[in-house]
Amino acid sequence: MAPDKRSQRLLDTDPAAREQALNELLADVERGVLTWPAERPVVNMHCHSIYSYNGYGHSPTSLAWLAKTQGWHALGVVDFDVLDALEETYRVSDRLELRVSAGLETRVYVPEFADREINSPGEPGIFYFVGMGFASQQPPASAAPILRGMREGAEERNREMAERINGYLHPVALDYDTDVIPLTPSGNATERHMLVAYDAAARRVFPERERLVGFWADKLGVDQARMDASLGEVPGVNDLIRSKLMKQGGVGYVAPGPDTFPTLATVADAILACGALPLAAWLDGSSAGERALDELLELNMAHGAAGVVVIPERNWRFADLEVRRAKVRELDRLMATARAMHLPAVVGTEMNKAGQPVLDGFDAAPLAPYRREFVWGADWCCGHTLLARHCGLGYQSAWAREQLPERQARNAFYAEIGARVTPGPETTQRLAGIDAGWEPGRLLEEVRGW
Repeated sequence: MAPDKRSQRLLDTDPAAREQALNELLADVERGVLTWPAERPVVNMHCHSIYSYNGYGHSPTSLAWLAKTQGWHALGVVDFDVLDALEETYRVSDRLELRVSAGLETRVYVPEFADREINSPGEPGIFYFVGMGFASQQPPASAAPILRGMREGAEERNREMAERINGYLHPVALDYDTDVIPLTPSGNATERHMLVAYDAAARRVFPERERLVGFWADKLGVDQARMDASLGEVPGVNDLIRSKLMKQGGVGYVAPGPDTFPTLATVADAILACGALPLAAWLDGSSAGERALDELLELNMAHGAAGVVVIPERNWRFADLEVRRAKVRELDRLMATARAMHLPAVVGTEMNKAGQPVLDGFDAAPLAPYRREFVWGADWCCGHTLLARHCGLGYQSAWAREQLPERQARNAFYAEIGARVTPGPETTQRLAGIDAGWEPGRLLEEVRGW
């Protein structure tokens, strides 16, 4: 499908403007002015949106439009600490008849790995963890305090970080409410929003490029040439500033501990209470925690983890051939271990920084052997999401536990649902006719006839 200027309006921060642009585009589809491309065996199940941070400014609507117009097999939208994108993601994907799932990503504390780094570099005991396939943006009473605490905890950490950095960067300073909160549509600001705000604040104080570069070079302790090369023409996410101010060793950094983040058990229980899928996130196998892979995954499974989240691009795109080979061996080890434990792989690129790929390179030699598994994992996640949303028969339901007690058979059932059924008005009507008393075979027989 040819690009359309109206698709840029899908990135608007105003939901009404996004809705109007989508209506206009879909009207052209109905008239045959625009046509959909053929579906391809590619997925991105880990897209961040503007409700946390997307390096390209993508809203849930523009992500769904991107996926549909590029022929993706499935889309997943995942934001940090919040479910704010959920309703829009599902509503728009239904209109586009696009396989979809949505959820959140957060950091948790793992007491059993308190002295081992896992997937958060330099932070022993801290673990990135994902929940996918939430049926509703409104959590049940048992989970609501945990999800609310995740949002509030992130804001509290950011405000405290801003206070420390403000003191160090004088005369450059942020007012969190004025400079940071307006950069995100629902108040869920991230470190990346703060970086944009600090960059903008410094440019206001030092409008001349030479003085701006000198200020940052002095405060960060780097040479001016390096600083000049890192600063764009407009405020943005600057990794050099982030590494020097916000990461380990920086003035804004405080080492996390058991009081900083909720435990793995607490967050996993909240995800399960919502009927969603807890997923263990994988980085690259280089840490002590990830080298203890069996122990790590078994612990996650004990807390209800149903699959693993992988960002494949991080596991092979290295200029050094030996480094690449080592990373690919770790990816191979993860995939073999997850397969043996019947943990589907849910994969995708985050797009939380401009320049990151929109899709993983499934045709690349290290990833090509896993293409079918990656698509199958997306089908599994989307199949659960469909049945959870429309029938209350998701992967974690009492029906699923009773009818499909074995993990392997349950995975295969939901993957087939996801492969065969896409969202849409007709699907919604058909799913309304599903009888919760049916056995899985009967339900699949019905679906195969659609």
